Amino acid sequence: MFKLNLLISALVLAGASTTAAAIEWQALPSKAPEPADNPSTPAKVELGKMLYHDPRLSSSGTVSCNSCHNVMGGGDDNRGGSVGVRGQVGGRSAPTVWNAAFNSVQFWDGRAPSLEAQAKGPVTNPIEMGMKSWDDVVARLKAIPGYVQAFSAAFGGNDSITADNAAKAIAAYERTLITPNSAYDKYVNGDKNAMTEQQVRGMNTFAEVGCVSCHSGPAFNGPQQPEGTGFFMKFPTYQNGYLEAQYNFSKDLGRYDVTKNEADKHMFKVPTLRNVALTAPYFHNGKVKTLEDAVKIMAKLQLNKDLTKEQTDDIVAFLNALTGEFPKQEMPRLPSYADKTFDFE
Repeated sequence: MFKLNLLISALVLAGASTTAAAIEWQALPSKAPEPADNPSTPAKVELGKMLYHDPRLSSSGTVSCNSCHNVMGGGDDNRGGSVGVRGQVGGRSAPTVWNAAFNSVQFWDGRAPSLEAQAKGPVTNPIEMGMKSWDDVVARLKAIPGYVQAFSAAFGGNDSITADNAAKAIAAYERTLITPNSAYDKYVNGDKNAMTEQQVRGMNTFAEVGCVSCHSGPAFNGPQQPEGTGFFMKFPTYQNGYLEAQYNFSKDLGRYDVTKNEADKHMFKVPTLRNVALTAPYFHNGKVKTLEDAVKIMAKLQLNKDLTKEQTDDIVAFLNALTGEFPKQEMPRLPSYADKTFDFE
């Protein structure tokens, strides 16, 4: 599959037409891969769900993971910049948590090599959840009897509340957030009535204009690679003064902010297109409000192509076919801290 995607990229970059028939279209797996050092268990997933939804992991007691990555919706917050503690607004649009388990790296700049590493970041980010350190988080969790019991059930022992175990539990829960059985998945699995004629046209157009050079694989986020590897592309590839003036895409230096390597300027992790119809606004800075505009802008800035209205409409229809079935989410009962309160800021 990796060689196939490289071939597709080479054909597109060379200006060759890629047809849908030449691509190995893949359905989304029903189970996400998990690392050997963090096997999933029901107790671990349930603990992770509690931690994911608990605003007490933030300095103000008002922001949880779910605040920005809402699993009752598209897995994001539909904002151009997410709102953290004390009303601070981040500089990037929150990516969806749905199917994030199929990313080989996390965050727009790929700075986290795993879901476990990603889970630790926002909690101590001063703009996001604002805790001074994970030691403070651990101390807060240890003061809640229900968490002492839940960590013991998930990891064993009487002193199992650690930063690593909290991150492992959150990651285990996030690996359950998979949306299979979209119209597209049913279509490639043999049900040729699952997609409309326009969606099938859009699928072909998606391939022919070159979108598959980046958005390939079962999650439409690039070649399947080992966790921690990452698949990055430069954005924008082609400069356009009119679009830059409107959207200011180039202000963010992307992966360069992490590596300080000149070659990484404006390099971003290729995001999944699964459920993309639900996750407006679009791009790393959340400046583009509609999927139609996002499709036209991507064609212009990444492929140097001007799409017709019919091409745009067909691709948008196809992208709507990538909206999958969402597993039922029941809000967890959070462990209580009876008769007391924390010193929230």
